[in-house]
Amino acid sequence: MRCPICHAEDTRVIETRASEEQGTIRRRRECQECRRRFTTYERYEDPPLYIIKKDGRREVFNREKLVEGITRACQKRPISREVIEQVGYDIERVLRDELADENPSSYIGDLVMRRLRDLDEVAYVRFASVYKEFRDLGSFVQEIERLFQLAQQEREDASQPRLFEQNRSGEYPSPGA
Repeated sequence: MRCPICHAEDTRVIETRASEEQGTIRRRRECQECRRRFTTYERYEDPPLYIIKKDGRREVFNREKLVEGITRACQKRPISREVIEQVGYDIERVLRDELADENPSSYIGDLVMRRLRDLDEVAYVRFASVYKEFRDLGSFVQEIERLFQLAQQEREDASQPRLFEQNRSGEYPSPGA
């Protein structure tokens, strides 16, 4: 590492510690020529993710752009900035964990819609109106009816008794027990 003060190449590491930011290492160094100390940060570099747009263009994935779109959908809703940031981070993690270099924008839009549906129905409809390019009031009504049907199905699923419950040891009860 070259000294930023005298530009000498002979420096030594005095202290190393992991930074609060995940994947970053902070190092204190000392120049062997001028004896000045300075700090460097090392971090791993994620390979770039690409988004395939509807028109076929490829664009580098940008989490800030994703968070900005989610923020617009959540405007004037009781959703904190931290929650919105976490949704953006979670979606990026899903994309990176799948090890695909390229993802269609429709897939990312579906991930956002699933998260927003669980988070806030109004934000979900707002995002859906842009993402699905609603052209008229009928499109809004259809999406809201679909949202009601999903919510109804989830309520019915939750109220259904389970035929086979696992006991604490993870086993199913024997018939007639």
